[in-house]
Amino acid sequence: MRLPTVVILTLSLLLACSRDPQARKLQFLNSGNSYFQQGKYREATIQYLNAIKIDQRYAEAHYRLAQVYRQQGFGTGAYQELITVSKLQPDNLKAQIDLGNLLLSAKEFKQAQARAEGVLARDLSNVDAHILLANAHAGIKNFEESLREMQTAIQLAPDLPNSYLNMAYLQLNADQAAAAENSFLKALSLEPKAITTRVALGNFYRQQKRWAEAEHQFRQAVQIDPRQPAIYGALAALLNDQGQRAGAEQVLAQAKQAMPNQSAGYCLLGDFYFFLGDLGHALQEYEALFQQHPRDERVEKNYIKLLVLSNRLEEAATLNDKLLKDHERDVDGLILRGQILHAQRRLDQAAISLETAIKWDPENPMAHYSLGLTLISMGSTSRGISELQQATRWQPGMAEAYKALAAVALRTGDMELLRDCADSLIAAQPRSPEGYLLRATASSHSGRISSAEKDLSRAILMAPKDSRPLAAMGQLRSTQKRFTAAAKLFEQALTRNPRDLQALAGLAQIQLTLNNPARAAGRVKQQISKVPDDSGMYQLLGQIYTSMKDYAAAEQAIGKVMELSPNSVDAILMMASVQRARGLVDLAAEFCQRAIEKEPQDARPYVLLGSLRESQGKWQDAQQQYQKALALQPDHATAANNLSYLLIEHGGDLDLALSLAQSARRAMPELANTADTLGWAHFNKGHYGLSVDLIEDAVKASPANPTYRYHLGMAYRKNSEPAEARQQFEHALRLNPQPSQAEQVRKALAETIGNLSSRRSSAEPIP
Repeated sequence: MRLPTVVILTLSLLLACSRDPQARKLQFLNSGNSYFQQGKYREATIQYLNAIKIDQRYAEAHYRLAQVYRQQGFGTGAYQELITVSKLQPDNLKAQIDLGNLLLSAKEFKQAQARAEGVLARDLSNVDAHILLANAHAGIKNFEESLREMQTAIQLAPDLPNSYLNMAYLQLNADQAAAAENSFLKALSLEPKAITTRVALGNFYRQQKRWAEAEHQFRQAVQIDPRQPAIYGALAALLNDQGQRAGAEQVLAQAKQAMPNQSAGYCLLGDFYFFLGDLGHALQEYEALFQQHPRDERVEKNYIKLLVLSNRLEEAATLNDKLLKDHERDVDGLILRGQILHAQRRLDQAAISLETAIKWDPENPMAHYSLGLTLISMGSTSRGISELQQATRWQPGMAEAYKALAAVALRTGDMELLRDCADSLIAAQPRSPEGYLLRATASSHSGRISSAEKDLSRAILMAPKDSRPLAAMGQLRSTQKRFTAAAKLFEQALTRNPRDLQALAGLAQIQLTLNNPARAAGRVKQQISKVPDDSGMYQLLGQIYTSMKDYAAAEQAIGKVMELSPNSVDAILMMASVQRARGLVDLAAEFCQRAIEKEPQDARPYVLLGSLRESQGKWQDAQQQYQKALALQPDHATAANNLSYLLIEHGGDLDLALSLAQSARRAMPELANTADTLGWAHFNKGHYGLSVDLIEDAVKASPANPTYRYHLGMAYRKNSEPAEARQQFEHALRLNPQPSQAEQVRKALAETIGNLSSRRSSAEPIP
C-alpha cells in the first residue's frame, strides 16, 4: 500500500524536527510551559531539564526551571538557575529582579539592594527594580529611603494596585499606620475585587483591634469569591480573637459547604481545632474527613499526625505503612514513620527513616526538625542542634524549631543560643509572648535586668490571659529578693491559671528561702485542693517534704503522682531518691529498675542506679550503669563525671577519664564536683599545676568536703608545696572522713611531715 504524498511529506518534516536539536529543545520548552500552566511542576521540571540537556546554555529553559523551583519553594535550586541565567544573559533584567527577590526572602538585603541598583543602572524607569530596592532598604531598617524608592515606583506607574499594597506594608514597618491605611484603601479603589488587598486590609484592622471593620472586609471578600479558603481562615481567626469560638466554627463549617471538593476548604475546621490545641475535636473532625475522602493524601497524612499526637501509635503506623507501601519514597510518609518510631522510643530506626526522607528531599524543614529532636533524644545534642538549625534555614519562620533549640539552650545553659532563638521566634511570631519570655530569661541570666523587665512587661500586655509572663516576672522579682512583689505576681498568675506550676513553685521557694518549709508545703496543699488531679503539684509537694526530711510525707505525695501519672519516670526516680535518703538503697535500686523498664532510652535511671551501686561499694556495676547512660546520652555530664572518677580510682584508662572529666566540666562549670574530678584526672596524668588550680576551685566552692581537701593536699605535695599540703591534710582529718579515707589522709600527712623534717635538717648549718 502506498502512502499519500501529503502524509509522506508530514512524516519527513517530523523526522527532520526530531533530529534538529533546536527544534527538539524548543519542543521540550513548550511542553514544560504547558505542564507549568496546569500546575504539574514535576512534569514541567523534567521537560525543562530535557531542553537543558540538549543545550546547556539555553537561558530560557534555565529561567523557566527557576520559576518551577520557586513555585515549589525550592529556593536553592531557583537561585542556582537564576545565577546561570544572569551569566548567560546579563541584560535579562527580569531574571536579575527575580534573583533580587530571592535574596530578599533569604534576608540577604545588601545583595538584593545590589541587584536592584544594577538593574536601575541599565533602566532607571524600571518599576520592579524600584520596588525591590525599596524592600531591600526596609530590610536594613532604612525606612526613609525605602519609602522614597516606593514613592518613585508609584510615580512611574500610578495605576498599579500592588504598588500601593507594597507601600502599605512598608509604611507599617515604619510605624506609619494611618498612611498605611490610606495606601490599602487606594489599592482597593483601583481594584475593588482584589481578594489579596481586602484580606490585607482586614488583617490590618485586626491588628488595630478594629474588629467590625476587619470583619466587614473579610465578609466582603467571601462574597466576591466564596471559594477562597484563606478568607474563611482569616475571618475565623478574627472571631476567635474576640472569644467567639462558636462563630469561628460556624464560618469554617460554611467553608466546608462552599468547597465540598476542595481539600484546603474542607480541612479548615480540623486545622482550626488543631491550632487551638483541641486535639480531641481535631481528631474527631479528621476521622470523619478520612471516611469521606479516603483518597485525599492531605487528609490521610493529617489524620495520621493527629493519631500520633493522641498516642494512638498502632493505628497511625498501620495507615502510614499502607501509605508508604503505595509510595515508598513519599517524604511525608517517611517523616511520619520517623515520628511514630520516635514516639515508640525506637530512636535508631526513627533516625534512619528521617535520614531517608532528607535523602529524597534535602531541603525539607520538617524532616530536619524531626531528625533534630530524635538525635537530641538519643543524646547526640550537637548533631541535633545542627539539624534544627537546618530546619530554620529552609523555613526561617519555623517556630517549633526555635522552641526546640531554646529548650536545648535552657538545658545546657547556652544563653547566647537562647537569645538567638528568642530573637528569631519574635521575628517569626511577633504577637506571641513566647519569644519575649525566652529573651527575658537570657537577659536575666546575663544580668541585664532592665532588658528582661522590658520584655516581660511587653509579654504581660500582649497576653492578658496568659499566666506565664506574670510568673516569669515573679521569678525575676524573687532573684532581686523583692519577695512581697514576687508573691503578688505569682498569686496573680495562679488566678489566671490555677495549674501554673512555675508560679506555685515560686511561692513555695520564697517560703523555703525564708526558712518556712511548713508554709511552703501548706501553700502547695492549698492549691492542690483547687486542682486535685494535677500530678505536678503533688511532685512539688514531695520535693518540699524531701527537703524537710519528712520522708513518709514525701513518699505519700510521690505515690499520688504515680497514681495520677502511672508512666511518669520522673515520679519513679523521685521515689527512688526518697528511698535512698531513708537509707533503703536496695529498694531505691528497685525503683530505678522499674524506671528503666518504663523508659529504657532514658539515661537518668542508669545514672541514679550507678550512684546507688557506688554507695554500696559495687564499683564495677556502677561503672556499667554509667556506660549505659553515656551510650544513650553521650553528653550526660553526671554520668561522664562519675565514670571518670571510677576509672581514676580503679586503674582504668586515664586518657578516657581525662576526656570524660573535661566534658563534664564544660557542661557543669559551676559544680565543685566536676572541678575536683578534672583536677584529680590531671593529677593522675602528672599535670600537677593544673590539678592545683582546679581542686582549689572545688575547695573554695565546698570547703567542708574532706575528699577535696585530701586531693588538694596531694596536688600541693606533688607540686612541691609541702606546707600547704600539710595544712589541707590536717583540715581533712578535722572533717571526720570515712575510715578508709582517713587512713589515706594520715599516711599522706605522715609522709609530708617526714619530708618537711628532712628539708629542715638539710637546711641547718653544718657545725
